[in-house]
Amino acid sequence: MTTSPRTRIRVVDAFAERPFTGNPAGVLLLDAFPDDDWLQRVAAEVNHAETAFAHPLPAGGTADWALRWFTPATEVDLCGHATLATAHVLRSTGAAAGPVRFATRSGVLTATAHPDGSVTLDFPTAPLTPAAVPDGVAEALGAEPLSAYDTGPHLGDLLVELADERTVRALTPDHKALVAQSERGIIATARAEDPARGYDFVSRGFFPRVGIDEDPVTGSAHTALAPFWSERLGRADLTGLQASARSGLVRTGLRGDRTLLTGRAVTVIEGDLLA
Repeated sequence: MTTSPRTRIRVVDAFAERPFTGNPAGVLLLDAFPDDDWLQRVAAEVNHAETAFAHPLPAGGTADWALRWFTPATEVDLCGHATLATAHVLRSTGAAAGPVRFATRSGVLTATAHPDGSVTLDFPTAPLTPAAVPDGVAEALGAEPLSAYDTGPHLGDLLVELADERTVRALTPDHKALVAQSERGIIATARAEDPARGYDFVSRGFFPRVGIDEDPVTGSAHTALAPFWSERLGRADLTGLQASARSGLVRTGLRGDRTLLTGRAVTVIEGDLLA
């Protein structure tokens, strides 16, 4: 099954203040989900960390739109930047107004657009469980973790704290070696060297197991980073910088078992998908 001859497809830079920063995501608004093989082929063709597919749901239910996310290699359970990108498209095209509730593999997720153009996502907080640093992680990352945490079934990541911001920025990991170290990926983080620069902590995310060596800005990872750093810094509201080559800021708000993720997005490409 394929879509109609002219399906609009957009590439949106999420957690970005300007084009060519943040994390690019493909976004397609559909009437219904075609078969999974077609969705996966489109995501592979787009070849960004994730491509989001959404379609409207009948009025009166618990959610307004159904939403799925695919990497070039597989479908994933949770994705922040592609959810932000989808909410941005819905608002900018007039397809939705006000808060939007998405039905996803991770339950109902809400996106609220603000007058200043930013969008806040309401996501489940990742449960953190202290873990021993697995054998081989230090060698694969090229840095010795100070501590490690399991992030629970929704993420499936290993969160590792490193010595300082400089160490996080300098990582040149062995991506093939990282594949065996977690269910989804590795989140490396450290406290910001100078909070006066506008962020409280830094991170990088490596997900070669799902076809993404390094993700530019990982919204879902911040559902684990928020409780981790809120406990250490003593504040519920923080700002994280994901220090990839593209880079991006994520404002986090820890609200118990929910985490608010706020950022901006900009559409950089729009056209017709003919396949």
